[in-house]
Amino acid sequence: MPRLMPEQPTFTTDSEREVWERLRDGLGDDDVLIAGLRLTDVDKDHEADLVVLMPDFGVLVIEVKGSSVWFDDGGWWQQRGGKARSIDPVTQVRTTKYAVRDYVARDPRWQRANHVSWGHMLALPYSEVADDFDAPDCPRWAVLDRHDQVDLAERLRAMAPRTWQGKPPPTAEQVEVIAEILHGRPSGTAYDVNAESDERAAAADRLTQEQATILGVTRLLNRVEVRGGAGSGKTVLALQQAKQLSHGGHGKPRQRVALLCYSLGLAAYLKRVTESWHRKDRPAFVGTFHDFGRQWGAPEGDRQDSSFWEQELPRTMGELAEGLADKDRYDAIIVDEAQDFADDWWRPVLKALRDEEQGGLYVYSDENQRIFARFGRPPVQLVPLVLDHNLRNTRQIHESFGPLAPSRMYARGGDGPAVRFIAASTEDAVEVADDAVLELLDAGWRPEHVALLTTGQRHPVQVERTEHRDQDGYWQSFWDGDDVFYGHVLGCKGLERRAVVLCLNESTVRDRARERLYVGMSRATDQLVVVGDPAFVRQYGGVEVAKRLGVG
Repeated sequence: MPRLMPEQPTFTTDSEREVWERLRDGLGDDDVLIAGLRLTDVDKDHEADLVVLMPDFGVLVIEVKGSSVWFDDGGWWQQRGGKARSIDPVTQVRTTKYAVRDYVARDPRWQRANHVSWGHMLALPYSEVADDFDAPDCPRWAVLDRHDQVDLAERLRAMAPRTWQGKPPPTAEQVEVIAEILHGRPSGTAYDVNAESDERAAAADRLTQEQATILGVTRLLNRVEVRGGAGSGKTVLALQQAKQLSHGGHGKPRQRVALLCYSLGLAAYLKRVTESWHRKDRPAFVGTFHDFGRQWGAPEGDRQDSSFWEQELPRTMGELAEGLADKDRYDAIIVDEAQDFADDWWRPVLKALRDEEQGGLYVYSDENQRIFARFGRPPVQLVPLVLDHNLRNTRQIHESFGPLAPSRMYARGGDGPAVRFIAASTEDAVEVADDAVLELLDAGWRPEHVALLTTGQRHPVQVERTEHRDQDGYWQSFWDGDDVFYGHVLGCKGLERRAVVLCLNESTVRDRARERLYVGMSRATDQLVVVGDPAFVRQYGGVEVAKRLGVG
């Protein structure tokens, strides 16, 4: 049997299928039979019904015409649907032959296309052609009528030398090269996880922008709390609201806006986004709660000193805010990831408003991402708005952490790869997680789309980068396009990566392990790999999460 390209072709007519089957059963092991070869060049689209490659015999392009076909003074005719149609099969097959030959000749793998014979023939499996038939552009030997079908392959071998026209037939090696060229270059394209991820990201962006219509509800409200689980698009909405309030419009004047959060990573992201906006759209302030106070002269302090953060700093900031000039105050303040703010933090926030009683306060929160012991609520009445659709995570990831979410949410992020769980002891978790990152890179994920997040001690790479670049430089590495990001779940709220390896490496389990698990699992938008002790997952994630992760 010859090599078949493709092995199981689809035919538009029974006549093509029958001729192909006869050649399939009659050609030799060294021959190649190609069906339905389509080519496009600058002149037109071409389709060769059949191409036969026979070492030492020739390359033949065959045009198959079914039904009744005949030739008279008016040229070639074919009966179709009870009507005679004028056709020109000889010009058709000859033009296709040259298109195939030229395609091979242009390929750098072939340098001698014009030195090998290329022929063409007509196959008329249902029609009879007289033995003395002859046309200037189509001798009788170039037509395979119904009488030639019995031993079609042998007929081709017998007639092939007549197509040589002084050029040699291809050798076996040359047939291999021609077949390889006509097969295309599959190595030039391949399945790409990044392309699939790009499409899901575009869909998520569209859904998030559609959801931004909810901000229209807030135009007449000055005190609003937007609640939503991971993946609901809270940060995107917070940014959009900051832009709208800063720009004004819809009967509203431009406002002096502050956009706040707690974590350095999220603050770096908010700054990165807002700096790309037109200056009229940018908030007057973007940064952390600490940065908010430092612009008034608040002390630096130690991020590890809880008494400084939760008592001394907010007290000092409140005193400084009371002395602010009107031009330094704000018309509206937006707080993202507000569940990270302690009770005492809200006092300086409110005092920074021009109108402490009626000034705009817009809060975005997810109580189940409350991974710090502190938790406070603004001492003012807020109108609640609830986001109950997960737009960012794939359905598989959403379902894996769904039981940890604050309320029932609906997955709209599309389908993606299955979530993986890799069992490892706490001591070995980091090493196993490193191997999982390498597997993601080998699978085609680009480094800038991959993150390794720990729940216990920081990864050694994170420690090294923080010491080498300081905190600001470290967080800039989140957007580096040439390396994997290494971080901790405590610093990555509000941020996401397409592929995340979550390393459960807590040697001593602290409070809010369940919340850290929820945050870590929801940072991946497309591919999630969880590495850790199955007992940890069962204890802090619960039976349902363990079941969805496939933890035995």
